Amino acid sequence: MPETLAKLLSNLQESEALAYVGEALEKGVDPTKLLEGAKEGMSIIGQKFADGEYFIPDLIFSGEIMKGIVALLEPKLKEAHGGGAGKQGRVIIATVEGDIHDIGKDLVVSMLDVNGFEVFDLGVDVPVQTIVDKIKETNAPVVGLSGFLTLAYDAMKKTVDAIEAAGLRDRVKVMIGGGQVDEKVKDYTGADAYGLDAMDAVKLAKQWIGG
Repeated sequence: MPETLAKLLSNLQESEALAYVGEALEKGVDPTKLLEGAKEGMSIIGQKFADGEYFIPDLIFSGEIMKGIVALLEPKLKEAHGGGAGKQGRVIIATVEGDIHDIGKDLVVSMLDVNGFEVFDLGVDVPVQTIVDKIKETNAPVVGLSGFLTLAYDAMKKTVDAIEAAGLRDRVKVMIGGGQVDEKVKDYTGADAYGLDAMDAVKLAKQWIGG
């Protein structure tokens, strides 16, 4: 069943994908399974973009479809995770400076929210100083940096360096994600960990905050 949603999403069939999710939820299908299908669809889209089959407008459109799917799934996911009651801790999320991709970031924000975290979503193309200032303002112990483009890696490194320079590094855990992020990128940026998807982000936040 998740494979069907993955195919509809990866083919950019918006109305069909949304209708499929709605009908599946009415039949009692686990929303987490549907989310897995949607993530698989986005992974296929990312590969099509890398292969030159899809272009930036296709990525933007797929992001809109994904937002629609998440909007349908969110109430059910909240029910499954205890309604998001009783915030577990604060997490700052941002797509780093120079990158405007928000598909992965928005999914991470949604999943952290339904799992009970208080999330400060700073948006896309976020200046380094804005992130540092938000840490000071909120005392959030976890920062998530997202970036789809390889140029984002330098911005991630600059952000981690700025957190260090501000004397905040010892009280903040930094996770990164998006695009081709891996162990090497984690080491280059100075982040504490990287996540392959939104559920990885939730696991890391729970591990670090103790939720």
